Amino acid sequence: MNTKCSETTIEILGRSIGRRQPVFVIAEVGLSHEGSLGMAKAFVEALSCTGVDAVKFQTHIPEAESTDREAFRVKVFPQDATRSDYWRRTGFQASEWMELADYSRRKGLEFLSSPFSEAAIDLLLDCRVPAWKVASGEICNTPLLEKMAETNLPVLLSSGMSSWIELDAATRLLRQTNTPFGILQCTSAYPCPPESWGLNIVPEMESRYQCPVGLSDHSGTVAPSLASITLGASILEFHVTFHPQMFGPDVLASLTIEETKSLVSMVRKLELAFANPVDKDDVAANSSTMRRLFSKSIVAAQSIPAGTILNRSHLAFKKPGDGIPAGNYSMVLGRTAKSDLVADQRILDSDLHK
Repeated sequence: MNTKCSETTIEILGRSIGRRQPVFVIAEVGLSHEGSLGMAKAFVEALSCTGVDAVKFQTHIPEAESTDREAFRVKVFPQDATRSDYWRRTGFQASEWMELADYSRRKGLEFLSSPFSEAAIDLLLDCRVPAWKVASGEICNTPLLEKMAETNLPVLLSSGMSSWIELDAATRLLRQTNTPFGILQCTSAYPCPPESWGLNIVPEMESRYQCPVGLSDHSGTVAPSLASITLGASILEFHVTFHPQMFGPDVLASLTIEETKSLVSMVRKLELAFANPVDKDDVAANSSTMRRLFSKSIVAAQSIPAGTILNRSHLAFKKPGDGIPAGNYSMVLGRTAKSDLVADQRILDSDLHK
C-alpha cells in the first residue's frame, strides 16, 4: 500500500489527511458486538449510511496480550471470570476477522482495528488494514510500535493515558523510522465529562508534533468533536451504539447511529464554512436588496410646513431603507424644507435647501 508523509499531512489509501483536508471520521464499535459476527456486521451496515469514513474494532488475542491477573476496567460481564475470558468470548477467528474486513470495504468503509499484541498485528495485516490505530494504553509499548513501523503503514496514536514525555518518545520512534503518523487528544474516562475533554491540547499537539491531529472522544455527545474541528482537528474518533440502553461498558460514552449521522453532516458543513471565508465588506455590498428591506431611512415625524428649519424633533427613522440612512441624520439638521412634508414622508436631499 502506498503511504506518504509530509510535516502536516498523511495519506491512507491515497486519501490526504491533515489541515485543509476533509476530516477523517472513525466510528468505533470496539467490542460492543459482544463477540457476535452478525452484530459486528449490523454495526457496519448501519454505519455505512452515516457518512463516516472508517469503522474500527479492537483485536484482542488473550494468550498474546494478557495474563489472568489482568483486572477488569468495569466488571459488567457476569459470565466472564477473568478479563482473558472476556477477550476470548468477544474475539473472532482469523477467518471471521477477514470476513468482517471484506464486508466493511464492500459497504464503503475503511476497516480499522486496534491491535493489542504483535500477534494481533500479524492477523490484521492479513485483513489488509490501511493504517494502525494505537490504543492509549499501548503508547509506551515500544515493541508494538516498532512492529507497526516495519509495515510502512500510517499510525494513529491515541494519547489518553500518556504524558508529553511518553508522547515525545513514541513520535520520535515513528519519525526515526519514517512512519507517517497522526495523534489524537484523548481522555480515558467513560463517559468523559466536559471539564476533562482537554480541547486545548488539540492545537498544542499540532504545534508540538507538526502532524495531523484529532480527537478520540468518549463523551457520548457531539459537542467535543465539533469544537475540536474549530481547533484544527482533522481526525475524529468516537464510540457508537445502537441504543443508549444497550449492554456494555462503553454505551454511556457512545453516540447512537442517528447522532453519528448528524455529527458527520455537521462536520461536512463546517468544512464548507472553513473552505469559504467571508469578507464582511463583500457581504454588505452584495446585500443591497436586504439592506433596503431591513434598514431605516429619515422620514418626517410630523407634518412639516415649507420653510421649516429642521431639528431632531422633526425626524423619525423608519423602514424601508431607500432614502437618507438613519445614521446620516446629522446632515439634515439645520436645513430648511423646500416644500410641505407630510408625516412619514421620506426626506430626500432634494427636499431641502443646502
